[in-house]
Amino acid sequence: MSRKVVTFGEIMLRLTPPEYKRIVQADSFEVIYGGGEANVAVTLANFGLDSYYVTKLPQNPIGQAALNALRRYGVKTDYIARGGERLGIYFCENGASQRPSLVVYDRAHSAIAEASPQDFDWEQIFQGADWFHITGITPALSPGVAEISLQAVQAAKAQGVKVSCDLNYRAKLWSRERAGEVMSQLMQHVDVCIANEEDAEMVFGIKSGSDITAGSINVEGFRVVAQQLMDRFGLELVGSHLRISRSASHNGWLVVLYDGKEFVQSTQYDIQIVDRVGGGDAFAGALIYALLNKMSLQEAAEFGAAASCLKQTIPGDFNHVTVAEVEALARGDRSGRVKR
Repeated sequence: MSRKVVTFGEIMLRLTPPEYKRIVQADSFEVIYGGGEANVAVTLANFGLDSYYVTKLPQNPIGQAALNALRRYGVKTDYIARGGERLGIYFCENGASQRPSLVVYDRAHSAIAEASPQDFDWEQIFQGADWFHITGITPALSPGVAEISLQAVQAAKAQGVKVSCDLNYRAKLWSRERAGEVMSQLMQHVDVCIANEEDAEMVFGIKSGSDITAGSINVEGFRVVAQQLMDRFGLELVGSHLRISRSASHNGWLVVLYDGKEFVQSTQYDIQIVDRVGGGDAFAGALIYALLNKMSLQEAAEFGAAASCLKQTIPGDFNHVTVAEVEALARGDRSGRVKR
């Protein structure tokens, strides 16, 4: 029997200059649709789950194009509200070598940012649901969406739905103080938290001892971060992808998981980056899939690391891989040989 998973957030129009050009050089942009929870929804649909995405989209051709992008990959859009004035936009300049990627947002007053609680019937949305996923990006959109996000996690828990949250702190959307205040309320209703070393520090002041600017990752330090998050919010599991950024084009990548007793670390991958956007979301989707399928903690870490590694070899926000492809990499097939 297929599992029903619900995600809630903002899908945006992404405009990217071709061929690693800078925005100031560009005379054309590639059109891509994506966003944290939408990326997770696509991953889960690719993996064969009943994946529902909830948002609000303008009733215009751009909103329809975003809706079509989700439907194209099997995401169910039954609960998407329509209305508002615009779809949020972000410009993404892909980095290379020592030049980092750059994101410029144009998302103020988007349809979802100005949504009202009446746009979503959470009791209906969560009927028959097994899992709900949200990120810290969504409540950062506006005070109104922060309130809707809290209502969503409360309704999910009231109906016995597992809840996961990726902290995903965005300094361009809100302050550390506001993030800590809002996310502390929301996290009271979360079972599984995804929090990398930077997010835990920025939102809750919890430090791992890593120096992400220098590309230094303290893997064991994450156990301390995870334990503090568990103690504060009564979580069942804390997970993180850890990025060792040697340059914009060359990253190390691994996953760690902690359930209060067992601390596991995945295989570390050496990635030549094609598009890093959505890597964390690919991990979140893969982790949800692994947990719903009762994988062991080590198996879940390996599955999540392999899925998110593969995502970063694919242009765009969405992770277009299958369970079989992820399992093959997790088993050690890293040759990259042509499949015939």
